[in-house]
Amino acid sequence: MSSRLQYLDEMGIEVYVRRGAAQPHEQPGPATQPHEQPSAEAAPSEWGSLECEVKSCTSCELHAGRTQTVFGVGDRNADWLFIGEAPGFEEDRQGEPFVGRAGQLLDRMLSGGLGLDRQHRVYIANTVKCRPPDNRNPRPEELAACSGYLHRQIALIKPRIIIALGGVAANALLQTELPVGRLRGRVYRFGEGDVPLVVTYHPAYLLRSPGQKKAAWADLQLAQRTVNEEAT
Repeated sequence: MSSRLQYLDEMGIEVYVRRGAAQPHEQPGPATQPHEQPSAEAAPSEWGSLECEVKSCTSCELHAGRTQTVFGVGDRNADWLFIGEAPGFEEDRQGEPFVGRAGQLLDRMLSGGLGLDRQHRVYIANTVKCRPPDNRNPRPEELAACSGYLHRQIALIKPRIIIALGGVAANALLQTELPVGRLRGRVYRFGEGDVPLVVTYHPAYLLRSPGQKKAAWADLQLAQRTVNEEAT
């Protein structure tokens, strides 16, 4: 079974293929082309300056317990920006977001659902760059202290779409307190760039509630349609 079919099976999506027809994994990938590269000289210095600021940040109490900051990972000229909530134990240890079981599921969502991976056309970040104690949700003052860093990352990347993974990210980006179940299923607009934003469940939640995987699959399809429509 192909990786795409395995992913669809895991997500609870039934796929019927007529005998002799092309398999789902043989279908062409997204038709959109990566957007143009930013200025070759301006971007590296801006990214380097921002990363140094994050590494030395003491703006909230989270800095006291971190092993290291978790800045983000992926293509800095990405079309797709995925934003989670906060680093966990392994993320704090390795300095990279989504490296545990939830990260493995996110990778399968990228590859099986979208034909992407975290190094090409994708950037992954969190609402805060330091791990909260005991993996609790970030507090409002912690989200506020880190929001400027995230917004600057968004401005540098200029993504075609933002995917908010879970309630913490969705609430922080949309300035709302509504749960994911009420936010998903539609396209929002973020910031001065009017970037399309889609809300879906956090991979960690999907591991605990596999019955919601079909909903997450529908969210990815909505995001893909949005990217394709924006390109026409």
